[in-house]
Amino acid sequence: MILPSTTRIAILVPCYNEAVTIAAIVRDFQACLPQAQVYVFDNNSSDDTARIAREAGAIVRNVPEQGKGSVVRRMFADIEADAYIMVDGDDTYDASVAPQLVARLLQDGLDMVVGNRVSTEQAAYRPGHRFGNAMLTGCVSFLFGRTFTDILSGYRVFSRRYVKSFAAHSAGFEIETELTVHSLELRMPVAEVATVYKSRPEGSVSKLNTYRDGVRILSTILRLFKSERPLAFFSLFAVVSMLLSVILAEPLVQTYLHTGLVPRLPTAVLCAALMLFGVILLVCGIILDAVTKGRIEQKRFAYLAHPAPALPVHE
Repeated sequence: MILPSTTRIAILVPCYNEAVTIAAIVRDFQACLPQAQVYVFDNNSSDDTARIAREAGAIVRNVPEQGKGSVVRRMFADIEADAYIMVDGDDTYDASVAPQLVARLLQDGLDMVVGNRVSTEQAAYRPGHRFGNAMLTGCVSFLFGRTFTDILSGYRVFSRRYVKSFAAHSAGFEIETELTVHSLELRMPVAEVATVYKSRPEGSVSKLNTYRDGVRILSTILRLFKSERPLAFFSLFAVVSMLLSVILAEPLVQTYLHTGLVPRLPTAVLCAALMLFGVILLVCGIILDAVTKGRIEQKRFAYLAHPAPALPVHE
């Protein structure tokens, strides 16, 4: 199968101090997808990333707002294409699989194809990162539905309608979590394709801080749970508040039934306040759930405003 010549393909590479690897990234993707245009978005690099990328044949854009999320927001806003390939600039992903990812997107009418990282190199995918990815992926699956096995992959292909309906609120590496939740929220057709994941070349340094960025990703999951599943989020705390109220009130009720008195007035007031607080939380969840459904409908309309890309041509 071959890709239609009319299909516009953009290769988007967010970069921060990747002078060691960026030339190889640009050359490899140009060789695998000669009809595609490579865009390098430089995020305040202090080395020669921008110059090297430009000399290698990429179109270079500068993004002053620091953070990968800020770069993705700018990329999706500025670039017009039918299929978008987003890949990290660290030369750890296999460029040769890019045509397969795009063909899968077009052939099956998908909106996102994720390159599921497969590696046998210890240095490429450290056990701590594997565990963290599995834990965060499990959290997303539990809260939003099980679809992906690698939510933190930096190698993805998107349709135009996905890109133009994505708001991109995140600023840093938590953007991959938001990309995943957006597809689950709108119930988009998605898929994963196994891709080789290799270690960084010598001299290239990772920008990921395992603990700091892990905490940020987890906080993003909780924030998205609150904003996208408000009824479940507020109901959880409402139930806890109401149960605590009932537990504290039980001995007071027993005393009142036997004596007709309420000797511990502060506890009684606390029980009433906890029950009232639980009701308020429940009402907040119901109201915000209605608001969220309306917001999701607006996202869906923005998504449907763009047609699906043309199907690939079979040889």
